[in-house]
Amino acid sequence: MPTISVIIPAYNASKTILETIQSIKAQTFSDFELIVINDGSTDGTLDLLSQITDPRLKVFSYDNGGLPVARNRGIIQSSGEFISFIDADDLWKPDKLELQLEALKQHPEAGVAYSWTAFINEKSEFLYAWEPLFFDGDVYSQLLVRNFISSGSNILVRRELIESVGEFDPSLKSVEDWDYYLRLAARCPFVLVPKYQILYRRSSQSMTSKVEVMEKANLIVIERAFQMAPAELQFLKKRSLANAYRYLAKQCLNNLFNQEGVIDEEGLKQASQKLKKAIYLHPRIILSKETQRLLIKLLMVKLIPYKLALRFIQFVGKNFPMVSVPSASTSQDNF
Repeated sequence: MPTISVIIPAYNASKTILETIQSIKAQTFSDFELIVINDGSTDGTLDLLSQITDPRLKVFSYDNGGLPVARNRGIIQSSGEFISFIDADDLWKPDKLELQLEALKQHPEAGVAYSWTAFINEKSEFLYAWEPLFFDGDVYSQLLVRNFISSGSNILVRRELIESVGEFDPSLKSVEDWDYYLRLAARCPFVLVPKYQILYRRSSQSMTSKVEVMEKANLIVIERAFQMAPAELQFLKKRSLANAYRYLAKQCLNNLFNQEGVIDEEGLKQASQKLKKAIYLHPRIILSKETQRLLIKLLMVKLIPYKLALRFIQFVGKNFPMVSVPSASTSQDNF
């Protein structure tokens, strides 16, 4: 029986899955099984997987069920004492499994280990990283406010805890990982590995057409979470909603220009509306650097020609990043 089961849901992942698997095979901790759930792929994903000769790799194919269903199917097929998930386009730094496992062994009271996330582009080049947060132990109230764990490619969790929490919610089309983390945090302490070990890939594909789906899922998760939360934490609900709307505004702005460099006017309108709603719900959110950066981007896009605005945004992002993370370099020499 392997110590860790690594689960990869894969749907039409031929462009990235080999790089993802290479980052897993390069882990300094090697006692793991690698379970790929082929979620009804119609591209060359299966052909690429068939070329990998590694006894730890197990591939299971199903009709397309969506990301939560694929993760649930991976859990059923897994046998490790600990379980971790990674999406088929994300990457891990080599010591991710080793240090998260060590953290859980050093803190037997904790059920989940997590690390910090950096963001990369389609070429695996570093984009940015969130400012490091040091939430440890009982993180339930912090998770109610926002999903600081960032992605579904992060946690290492004890199997017995997953068995008690149950499955990912298959009805959610977005933020199903945040919903799952909240359910975990309600049952056990978390432990932090204070390193940037998760490399989350941002796609250039426009997200504005999916904003309504994302908004609906966020509202479902927040409403559900605060129905379960104790009375003394109910005051956090407006702050949680504000963070969700700021996130939605950011998604619109991240993909505001199409390949021809033309502004998506609907995306611009949605970004403005979502950010206004965030400030209305929790006015103090305007004091955060993240909100101020979004306001500057909105103003630049509205006030100056789009090409100049795009150059300005790129200049700000490059020279005034949210946090400087030399250790988050994605050089292939590090994998």
